[in-house]
Amino acid sequence: MSCPPPDGAHEPEIIARGPGAVAGELVLRRAGGHFEIISNGVFLMDTRDGASERELVRASLAALPAGRTGVRVLIGGLGVGFTARTALDDDRVGHVRVIELEPEVIAWHSGPLGAVAGHLPDDPRCELTRSDLLHWLTVAGGAERFDAICLDIDNGPDWTVNEGNALLYRPASLERLRRLLTPGGVIAVWSAMRAPDFAALLEEQCAEVRTVEVPARRGEPDIIYLARP
Repeated sequence: MSCPPPDGAHEPEIIARGPGAVAGELVLRRAGGHFEIISNGVFLMDTRDGASERELVRASLAALPAGRTGVRVLIGGLGVGFTARTALDDDRVGHVRVIELEPEVIAWHSGPLGAVAGHLPDDPRCELTRSDLLHWLTVAGGAERFDAICLDIDNGPDWTVNEGNALLYRPASLERLRRLLTPGGVIAVWSAMRAPDFAALLEEQCAEVRTVEVPARRGEPDIIYLARP
């Protein structure tokens, strides 16, 4: 996720639109050389920066044991594809599974958003799965194991556009995620702001928790929580 575009930016042009999986409408807009995703009238993300989304993956991979190869990465949330592309650009990574709720977002990566993240659907190491992450964890999750799990869903634990996403940051969901990790694996969670209650929960469930701050274009820095069970 990202901050909304600054005042005075190019007047956006609607490129695509479709029904949201939960409610309302999803809109893809282009403003100058950048794309914006709007959900039910609420700004979600754009392609102007992506520093913290990329750092979400880089920090998690850097925290893995030295020498690990064939790394498997689970990403919650596709967005404009910055997280998935960053993982795929790392030579250690062998497979990336992305869980994305919105079919429109997945479809846009075979269309207008394709070049933004290097045509993810065409990369044989990348598997885009259309599902709600909570549902996937409950029904389909468990057969696979991952070295790194990166959550970039909504605006983080304390600021969710979709109220149901708050359940992702509760103890039961975190326990399910922990069970998917390989030994030495890490969980990384993106947040648009500090989430002290969530940080305390991680410290209760995990042996090691670290916070990474990434300066944002405006306001508070974006936060990445890194946890190792």
